Amino acid sequence: MERYSHDAHLTSSEIANLWSQYMNDSMSICVIKHYLQHVKDQEIRDILEYALELATGHISQITRFLNEENFPIPLGFTEEDVNLDAPPIFSDKLVIHYMYIMTVHGLSGYAGSLNTSIRDDQVQYFISCNQEAMELYRRITKTMREKGMINRPPDLNPPEEVTMIQKQNYLSGGWFGPKRPLNAVEVSGIYFNMKKDVVKICMEIASKQMTSSKELRNYFERGKKICDKQYNEFSKLLTESDLPSAVKLDDQVTNTTIPAFSDKLMLFHILNLLSTAAGYYGAALALSQRRDLGTTYFSMIIEVLKYAEDGINIMIKNGWMEEPPTFVDRDRLSKKKKK
Repeated sequence: MERYSHDAHLTSSEIANLWSQYMNDSMSICVIKHYLQHVKDQEIRDILEYALELATGHISQITRFLNEENFPIPLGFTEEDVNLDAPPIFSDKLVIHYMYIMTVHGLSGYAGSLNTSIRDDQVQYFISCNQEAMELYRRITKTMREKGMINRPPDLNPPEEVTMIQKQNYLSGGWFGPKRPLNAVEVSGIYFNMKKDVVKICMEIASKQMTSSKELRNYFERGKKICDKQYNEFSKLLTESDLPSAVKLDDQVTNTTIPAFSDKLMLFHILNLLSTAAGYYGAALALSQRRDLGTTYFSMIIEVLKYAEDGINIMIKNGWMEEPPTFVDRDRLSKKKKK
């Protein structure tokens, strides 16, 4: 990758961007390497190899950035966190759905990193990351379309003319009157979040099968129940407007119980999905114009954040929670005895 010039230290936001990307890409490398051991479809294999190349390049570039700033390189995830000899956990069909969702997450993350970068080399770097992720997304969606694997959002009949909202009960959502049909913006948010739930449910099924920890089995089972419940709530909303739901893929998880990944990686992965879920729920809430949708999303966010907090506590208890770069505790520093 091209070396970019700079003349100032990285800001705390830029360090945070690099640290977070290192953690996520080091995890992705482990996951993709395992998928590559078993994928049969050549086009899906090509996508995985391209994604692995991107993630590996990011790790190399981030290492250089942090070394130049004298920041320690995160531990992240290594070959110790993946068992390449373990049987497959997903079918090829589920692998490409997984890659679709994770690439969408990457696009959102890179956009956020770009928005908080100032130094020219960081701006250039995250522009490059965005361009790479967009190309990966293009390849994934093209392959899914050609293979008939993509979950298409519902079609919308074109209206005869543009209309203006005339009454405030457009916002009511059935609290004090009949519910109006969902609009396109609301359906877009619901359907996308359903697709994320579909993949997360599969991750929790596989993780529960593979872990030998009773605590984690219970945690992953609890997460699956939460996700199933939220998927069903979304499905009910679509059904009320006579619209189809995103197809579930639970049957595409294999029956293996041999761990492909460490408990640390599996739990981190679920927490990563929870973090993005809370963010996407918040975005959908802000764009929803029916009050009942706002209430639904708000309760989902609370449920997800509580579940995530319990997962973080398990990470901390087991010594798996790597601390992000942190500002100096000035009070503690001032109380240190001088030698």
